[in-house]
Amino acid sequence: MAEFTVQDAKSTFESNFAPWVQDLGLVFEEVGKGYVRVRLPFNERLTRSGGILSGQAMMAVADTAMVFCISSQLGGYQNMATVSQTTNFLRPVGNADAICEVKIIKPGRNLVYGEATIFADGSDKPAAHATVTYALAPSG
Repeated sequence: MAEFTVQDAKSTFESNFAPWVQDLGLVFEEVGKGYVRVRLPFNERLTRSGGILSGQAMMAVADTAMVFCISSQLGGYQNMATVSQTTNFLRPVGNADAICEVKIIKPGRNLVYGEATIFADGSDKPAAHATVTYALAPSG
C-alpha cells in the first residue's frame, strides 16, 4: 500500500474539490495513516456576527478533512461520499486559525467511520467535535 503524503493531499485537493471548498484555503499540516491535521486560516468572510467562525465553515472543514484521512488509510484517493455527519459545537473560535484533527475510528470495505476535532489555534480545548461516516464508491 502506498503512503498518502501531505503533497498528495494538496494535489488531490486542487484537482478534485469544488472551487468554494478550495477557497477555504486549507493547509495540510500532517498526514499519517488514518490521521490528518488541517489548518483553516482565519478569514473574516467565514465569520458570523461577533467575529466568530461560522458553524458551516467548521462542518465543511471536518467533512473535507475526512476525505484525506480516509485517503491516508487507503494509501490513495478514491471516490467516496458523505453518508452522515453529526457536529457538536463546544466553544467559539474567534480571530484565530482553526485546527482540525481527524482520525479513523473504524475502517470498513464499504463504510468508514471517523471523528474530527476542531480547536482554535493555540488552544487545547475542543471548539467542535464531529463524527463522520463515508461510503466508498465501488471500484471499476
